[in-house]
Amino acid sequence: MKFLDRAKIFLKAGNGGDGCLSFRREKFIEFGGPDGGDGGRGGDVYFEGTNRLNTLIDYRYQQHFKAKRGENGGSSNRHGANGDDLTLKVPVGTEILDESGEYVIADIIKEGQRVLIAKGGGGGRGNNRFKSSVNQAPRRADKGESGTEFWVWLQLKLIADAGLIGLPNAGKSTFLSATTRARPKIADYPFTTLTPQLGVVHVDSSEFVLADIPGLIEGAHEGRGLGDKFLAHVERCAILIHLVDITQENPFEAYETVRGELKAYNSVLYEKPEIIALNKSDSVDQKVAADLKKRFFTKYAQRPFVISALKQDENMKLLLRKVVDFRGKLDEISPS
Repeated sequence: MKFLDRAKIFLKAGNGGDGCLSFRREKFIEFGGPDGGDGGRGGDVYFEGTNRLNTLIDYRYQQHFKAKRGENGGSSNRHGANGDDLTLKVPVGTEILDESGEYVIADIIKEGQRVLIAKGGGGGRGNNRFKSSVNQAPRRADKGESGTEFWVWLQLKLIADAGLIGLPNAGKSTFLSATTRARPKIADYPFTTLTPQLGVVHVDSSEFVLADIPGLIEGAHEGRGLGDKFLAHVERCAILIHLVDITQENPFEAYETVRGELKAYNSVLYEKPEIIALNKSDSVDQKVAADLKKRFFTKYAQRPFVISALKQDENMKLLLRKVVDFRGKLDEISPS
């Protein structure tokens, strides 16, 4: 199934049914009086989160969604039936934004979460509603109200505990494959990952969700490479795992390139907690890896992990345990 994380759709809540203008006319009843019933209300439009979907592809080919209108009122004080509500299923992690794409109307973050987005119009009043002691034969009935209608943007942001970032070919897909049951494409050329990937990591008796996004290159925030359009998928992550390929000519430049793109995209994302992982240690001398680890610590005041995602060495487990410990601390300080 094709991955789509952004879509624009039109919503129209149902119109209310019209009220009825009617008078009771029966044999032997000379003054029957008004008996027009009210119209039914229009259907509302809801969004509901589901874990059974992981893309917005359903909203690419159908862009207009309308709830049912209420039925008109009838004679003999018969009220029109209410219009059926319309419920649109979206993946958990979907934001609903206004037409400008700047204001968040709702954020669907839980399975089964249901949010009212567009309110149906009220039903019109029948002439029986206007009966009074001074007006016993009202010839007035209201039209139903119009349901709200507008365009909205749907934007999917995957929900994960940790996110993998790095340049293309840093080994992110290999890392994801080694730690989860996900099977991303792995090859010896850049941009093998074209869409975000999710996997569940099991560490000892704990687990967490890991997200891998396509690699970033310098100028990604200006649209180079695959651009930065997938960075939204790590905005929800509590911590970032920054993979750096230590076999390349200048690992420091590689690290700072990705950090620069994070800063250009979003200062909040740039300031997220980060674990540096110097990957592909199986391809260099141990002394070279140890020296590089020391230099990273000196320059960035952060002690990196030297790992081999391909060999799944012991340092990989230590890194994953650090993620679990970090998430545990967040759970302790977050309100219940």
